[in-house]
Amino acid sequence: MQVGNRMTKYDNAVLDDIELQKGLEQINPKFGDFVTRVAGEAWGLPLIDQKTKALITIAVDIVNQDHVGPGNPFGAHVDMALKQGATPAEIEELLLFMCVYAGFNKVAGCFGVFNEILETLS
Repeated sequence: MQVGNRMTKYDNAVLDDIELQKGLEQINPKFGDFVTRVAGEAWGLPLIDQKTKALITIAVDIVNQDHVGPGNPFGAHVDMALKQGATPAEIEELLLFMCVYAGFNKVAGCFGVFNEILETLS
């Protein structure tokens, strides 16, 4: 899994991240275009900063996903959060926090993916 350049902080984590857009298009070109336009508009709303939005997406992934298979967004959202300035420690704390509200079993799988991402940072 490629995790990209985490030193890049974007004004809009969707519309400004060409690597993310290419990944979405690889799932399906029409899907990629649709997600880029719709999510890009949501990410452009001004009151919640990009880092907080990225952390929220991780929390939503935990609740909604089983975190396996092609097209699963969890790894991409972790990458997005790191690019927006979240630290691995903050993401780890979010995962621990979500154990209480989403369930330990849902978070366990996320830790597996998160640990793989951290290994690529070393």
